[in-house]
Amino acid sequence: MRKVILNLAVSLDGFIEGPNGEIDWCIMDDDMNFDAFISSIDTMFYGRVSYDAWGNFQPDENTSPAEKMMWQGIHAKNKFVFSSQNRQDDRATFISSNIAEKVTAIKEQPGKDIWLYGGANLIKTFIHSGLIDMYKISVHPVALGSGKPLFEDLKERLGLKLINTKVYRSGVVELTYEPA
Repeated sequence: MRKVILNLAVSLDGFIEGPNGEIDWCIMDDDMNFDAFISSIDTMFYGRVSYDAWGNFQPDENTSPAEKMMWQGIHAKNKFVFSSQNRQDDRATFISSNIAEKVTAIKEQPGKDIWLYGGANLIKTFIHSGLIDMYKISVHPVALGSGKPLFEDLKERLGLKLINTKVYRSGVVELTYEPA
């Protein structure tokens, strides 16, 4: 069965975005080989706000060729948007109810793994519902002081088992966990 993978950046003090939603602190070094991750998935899960901001994002003309290729790879994936809004979009399928049931059905389809892209509310829903099969958390060497925390409003302790660690030249540390 396919896995739902939460792959995201977090500050050293546990925030996934700054107090004003900023993500300018995220480091993208070529030694991170993000393209390999993009190649390992064929589906992305978005919350509506994240989809509206990033689901069809087009980099400007000053963007590096490597980043443009990354966005092309991202936009070639199957996209599911979890939202209370049930709208029509030729580039994504909107899901507004029975999240756990629909996620399980998608995981049972043939294909590659699934990237839980976010945003924060969708990540929280997936954590609380036990729908994440792998956590790839890239800890960036910056403390934000405030913002949107990764693990917010946990109802109970979340046990995780460390299965891999990678350290990049930028100082980013990627920690890969599975639910314990």
